[in-house]
Amino acid sequence: MLDMFDVKNKVTLVTGSSRGLGLILADGLASAGARVVLNGRNPETLEAAAKSLANKGLAVETALFDVTKAGEIKNSIARIESEIGPLEILVNNAGIQHRAPLEEFPEDEWRKILDINLTGAFLVAKEAVPYMQGRRRGKIINICSLQSELGRATIAPYAASKGGLKMLTRGMCVDWAKYNIQINAIGPGYFVTEMTQKLKDDPDFDTWICGRTPAGRWGNPKELLGALLFFSSRASDFINGQLMFVDGGITAAI
Repeated sequence: MLDMFDVKNKVTLVTGSSRGLGLILADGLASAGARVVLNGRNPETLEAAAKSLANKGLAVETALFDVTKAGEIKNSIARIESEIGPLEILVNNAGIQHRAPLEEFPEDEWRKILDINLTGAFLVAKEAVPYMQGRRRGKIINICSLQSELGRATIAPYAASKGGLKMLTRGMCVDWAKYNIQINAIGPGYFVTEMTQKLKDDPDFDTWICGRTPAGRWGNPKELLGALLFFSSRASDFINGQLMFVDGGITAAI
């Protein structure tokens, strides 16, 4: 049974993995034996991330590109295929956040959030899928959010982008499942990351989250790795178009 979860030597691209949650996800897959390609826009940050994993003895490569730039994506995916190996697992993780009341939300920030969080996943998958179609195998995991399902004040554009990513996951399934490609999503609840540290440090918000979450606490990012490994491996071969919330039960409670 454990062989069903094997990802050894599978070439895996994790977008937005030069730091934060993406780096933790990449670390987890590399630790499971995958040959991970890290991605980011800043060359110094990307190289530092690669060095940190290589120092652990993990097999990592890098791909410097912006998930909103179709040309950069096309060239990078082609290089991965020709120089590293067949891309079998794609994790669409790149994302940003900006908080403000909706009536005051800057238009440029709205567009940036939608471009990176939603359009970026479409553009990267669009370039990777033809290779997967030709081999008739592949795994795509979109990193959605608790806000794919629930709203909260000051983050409506983020919720819109992650809700859109949920439906894009289902749309990808409908179009691509016939090629033996499985496309699923993970919806993290409140995890302690660089993006959420200020919220965790706010005593009132921290108390509210712990009270609102049935598990009574924030998540550790490493607790996402089980779901990620499942969706990346043969264990999920007949699961498609699904969103798994890893949220301590928050979506189950009123």
